[in-house]
Amino acid sequence: SGGTGLAQYARIFGDAYYLTVIAQTLLFGFAVTAICILLGYPLAYALARAQGAWKTVLILLIVTPLMVNVVVRSFGWMVILGGSGAINAGLVALGLPKLELMYNWTGVTIAMVHVLLPFMVLSIASTLETLDRRLEEAAAVLGATPSRVFRHVTLPLSLEGIVAGGILTFTLAIGSFVTVLLLGKTSTMVLPLLIYQ
Repeated sequence: SGGTGLAQYARIFGDAYYLTVIAQTLLFGFAVTAICILLGYPLAYALARAQGAWKTVLILLIVTPLMVNVVVRSFGWMVILGGSGAINAGLVALGLPKLELMYNWTGVTIAMVHVLLPFMVLSIASTLETLDRRLEEAAAVLGATPSRVFRHVTLPLSLEGIVAGGILTFTLAIGSFVTVLLLGKTSTMVLPLLIYQ
């Protein structure tokens, strides 16, 4: 009718298609964040415990993906994951069937994890580096095994970094547009892509 009001917002949250896209966007964000935590924590731990030249090399390896434009990275993943890309060429050479890694959630998730993993690693590593190592040593002296030291001392004290990295990664994942558009097309509909359309 051309009038002002909140009717359009009510229509969005009452439409099954919009609700599906919102749910897909949130699930995608949670999946990327969870994978980044699982892959990022060991890398962050190694980075926090590294010394000298090894630390510099690790930082360089972790930060290098951020130096490449997101469009270039996405095209790179298209070359790797495509039907005749590097992965499928390797599978065919081994006599194995090809995998469908493009224009679905698998390919988009792989690319987004690559894009966002450095944010998670740096967030967790910064927390681990400020951790007082004497607390871990005290637990070990009191008879705790290395796994118990990790579960009861290191992990709880590094939760702040995990939460910070999780918020950053989740926010960037649900707001991503270029990678989803190039690697997923319309088969992986998320809210930013729907807004663009």
